[in-house]
Amino acid sequence: MITNLARGQRVFTSNAFLVEGERTVVVDVGNDFDVVSEIRERVDDIDAVVLTHTHPDHVGNLAAVVDAFGVDVWGFDPEFAGVDHAIADEGAVQLGDDDYRALHTPGHKDDHLCFYAADPGVCFAGDLVFANGGFGRTDLAGGDRATLVESIDRLLDTADEDLAAMHTGHGPSITTNPYQDIELAAQAARMGV
Repeated sequence: MITNLARGQRVFTSNAFLVEGERTVVVDVGNDFDVVSEIRERVDDIDAVVLTHTHPDHVGNLAAVVDAFGVDVWGFDPEFAGVDHAIADEGAVQLGDDDYRALHTPGHKDDHLCFYAADPGVCFAGDLVFANGGFGRTDLAGGDRATLVESIDRLLDTADEDLAAMHTGHGPSITTNPYQDIELAAQAARMGV
């Protein structure tokens, strides 16, 4: 079961996904809301935090979650304060009951990861792509439009066309033909290159 803990919040935050199962994980912890209470309403404990990237809106609640649950944090860059373990490009990470493939997808931020599991047809896209062809901004530190386009193309090449669900860093999750939203994002991102 995948739940967006930030749904309905009226603050500057990313989505924060609770992925329940054999290894209960929170993908991104959001910012400026009581994510610990949101987690505790649903589960007694979590096994880990996994980060798509380290922009403040995705990691603002990190200290509170680590303090409350005593969990380790996994991300691309262990040099970032708060990241305990590195997830390598093409590395495997278990979220819930499924094994996901980590894809290093810079362009929005240099430590950005997407997580893709072929069996359930699920992708956690972070801020790489959004619904309706939206894509991550590239005007912040570590951003680069040409690199972002390459990363979107990599996600297109990796994901199956019958992708069932894509959970994005902002906005709604996409459960109707999300592969098309990635294609639209690739086209839109190219317009500025």
